[in-house]
Amino acid sequence: MSTPTADDASLHGVSVPPPGCPAHGGTASFSQEGLARVYVGEHQTNPMELYERLRAEHGAVAPVLVDGDLPAWLVLGYQENLDVVRSPNRFSRDSRLWRPLQEGAVAPDSPLLPMVGWQPVCAFVDGEEHERLRGAVTDSLGKIDRRGIRRHVTRFANQLIDSFCADGEVDLMARFAEPLPMLVMTQLFGMPDEYGPNLVDASLDLIRGTGTAFESNEYVMAAITEHVARVREQPGIDFASGLMAHAANLTDAEIIQHLRVVMAAAHHNTTVLIGNTLRVVVTDPRFRASLAGARMTLPDALEQVLWDQPSTIVCPGRWSTGDTELAGQTIKAGDMLLLGLAAGNVDPEIRPDLTVPMHGNRSHLAFSSGPHECPGQDIGRAITDTAIDVLLGRLPELNLAVDDHSLTWEASWMSRQLTALPVTFAPRPPLGTEGTGEIPTAKAPAPAVSAERATAAAAPVGAAREAGAADGAPAAPAPEPVPAAAPPAGGTSFLGRVAGWFGMRRK
Repeated sequence: MSTPTADDASLHGVSVPPPGCPAHGGTASFSQEGLARVYVGEHQTNPMELYERLRAEHGAVAPVLVDGDLPAWLVLGYQENLDVVRSPNRFSRDSRLWRPLQEGAVAPDSPLLPMVGWQPVCAFVDGEEHERLRGAVTDSLGKIDRRGIRRHVTRFANQLIDSFCADGEVDLMARFAEPLPMLVMTQLFGMPDEYGPNLVDASLDLIRGTGTAFESNEYVMAAITEHVARVREQPGIDFASGLMAHAANLTDAEIIQHLRVVMAAAHHNTTVLIGNTLRVVVTDPRFRASLAGARMTLPDALEQVLWDQPSTIVCPGRWSTGDTELAGQTIKAGDMLLLGLAAGNVDPEIRPDLTVPMHGNRSHLAFSSGPHECPGQDIGRAITDTAIDVLLGRLPELNLAVDDHSLTWEASWMSRQLTALPVTFAPRPPLGTEGTGEIPTAKAPAPAVSAERATAAAAPVGAAREAGAADGAPAAPAPEPVPAAAPPAGGTSFLGRVAGWFGMRRK
């Protein structure tokens, strides 16, 4: 008998007891009274302060509540995080093990499900199937020419800077950090230039969950599906072609789903990293002086930011495969564990003095660790340090246009992203587009994907393979209808389900 999943039809219509109801007791292995909620309140306004309070009260592993007041364990210790991610036999990525889900305590519309609901992709499987899928992703990313990445970043960064350098002021999040990663990723995927602007708009629209997010998700899925069909006919030297040619023999459905996951994660995490690094550059004179005086290189600076402000602060998650113990806490089979990446990075056991520089030290938890460590981290680094290098070379005297304390954030239990980073600078003339090519401004037509092709490509991921998920595992969600036109122009944001993955809420 298969384990219940987030997409199991039996979950629909489940009545979930209200917070505090005794019916919740069956899902908890600890008392819920007085536990911190990591989806509202203090966790959104000052998560680092909350982590230190939890560390003082509970040690390296703290009981917390996630959305719906469901119990979970937040791993705060550096070594404990490593123990969890490096022990897949004890702590699995298969979210179908989650006991509240099996007991019907998770509402069918829970915002947790888009983030933790099982999917037949490498991020949610372990063992041989993980090795097969992850091997295809890692090998294909590894074949991407790093110099080619930097050429793409330099090209698009200069074009974006040309669009505002004569103004003397700009919001670096909206005009630089948000669009740049997606423009670069479309090139690494081998997609036509014309799709870049639309995918930037659609992806940002999805993360913010606007009224047009559904249509934007349709556009993203259609663009990826059509691109895979195109690559089948004309393979190139790009990530999509690499997945297609890999010895793991991925189906089109598996390729589409992994392209979607990589695109979403790369866009969001790289945008946050660029924004966090630029904020430190324009607000911390010592940091900037170290860069200017060559006492710290830009790659060193990135590692410092990844220690202090990782793009993902809490990573969901792992599920206990049986009763066990971690840092003195009794973990029951089916319990959810959240990886406290930001908390682990400031664990006093490894960083007793947070003022000591961590320049160039890559042993942080920003990209997790173990078998599921982020496979695209070096691409994110390359995009970020090249982008900032180009920006500071063009506009070396950036100054924050507002008081640092007035900056606002989009916050969730997983991540915090600047909503805006307004700066001023001495106006400079644009370099011009000669030899670099202009960023397309006209909206590309929607990909012409037949309903049959879209359904065949994205519905049966992994479920129909002998080497795929266990018998009875659900198929991946079928794609929404392909849009008849480009995404609405009003939105600025990323992936239907990915919007839920990051759960961003504007403050």
